[in-house]
Amino acid sequence: MAADSAWQYQFRIIMLGDSTVGKSSLLKCYTEGVFVESTSQTVGVDFYVHYVEIKRGVHIKLQFWDTAGQERFRSVTRSYYRNSAGAVLMFDLTNRASFESIKKWHQEVMETVKPYHVVFVLVGHKSDLGDERKVGQKEAEKLASSLGAKYVETSAKTSQNVEEAFQTLALVIYEALESGKMRPNEQWDGVKCKLPLEAQPKVQEEKRRKKCSC
Repeated sequence: MAADSAWQYQFRIIMLGDSTVGKSSLLKCYTEGVFVESTSQTVGVDFYVHYVEIKRGVHIKLQFWDTAGQERFRSVTRSYYRNSAGAVLMFDLTNRASFESIKKWHQEVMETVKPYHVVFVLVGHKSDLGDERKVGQKEAEKLASSLGAKYVETSAKTSQNVEEAFQTLALVIYEALESGKMRPNEQWDGVKCKLPLEAQPKVQEEKRRKKCSC
């Protein structure tokens, strides 16, 4: 799906993690289908867009905010947390310090987004560098579970699970809409919806509940 007019929902997703974990490389692999061995460090925030069909007939525009991991840009990146529906918490499997920073990134988001809801996915990147690995899969899965997040291991170099990581996040956001945990709001840009009000998931769910209670 290439046309910008074809989407029904727009989800804003923020990329979080220490500098050099590969956030930009992963996004370029996903949105452009290319692998860049070395990218210049992000200054502030970069933007990417990609379109997916997460269910039959459900077309989503994913708008990514690729944030700088350096501390000096943190005040800039924090301003984007509140208008995010999803967040990719990303670490480098060969860099234990980046893994240990994940809780800090998660906490920053949680303290900023209230009263809105954000969906997380934890991504362990550079899975192609198996011999240099410093974080085990079970340990990462345990952390993801404690944060209420899915866990996916990826490699921008080999494209392993790249599409799966973002598809998983988009689907969980949509399920949050269906369950009522999220809802498009004029004061919040995390989710935008082109569907008429009566066709939106939360409205449909409320109608079903009313019908069942009669």
